[in-house]
Amino acid sequence: MCQHRPDCPTAESEDREAAVPVACHPEQGWSLLCNGVVLFEDTGELLPDGRVIGPRRPVAHAA
Repeated sequence: MCQHRPDCPTAESEDREAAVPVACHPEQGWSLLCNGVVLFEDTGELLPDGRVIGPRRPVAHAA
């Protein structure tokens, strides 16, 4: 799907979030990357094959 040079990481790559955004909707909290990944502002992801990657934000611990 990616037309960039050098190629962006694929949806299966560990660094898939480094792909270029092709549609951004910050008011709705998501962006579509050129590799087909939907990236949510909470760091969750929806992969092109339908798999869901849960959010990876660090959890704040009470002091």
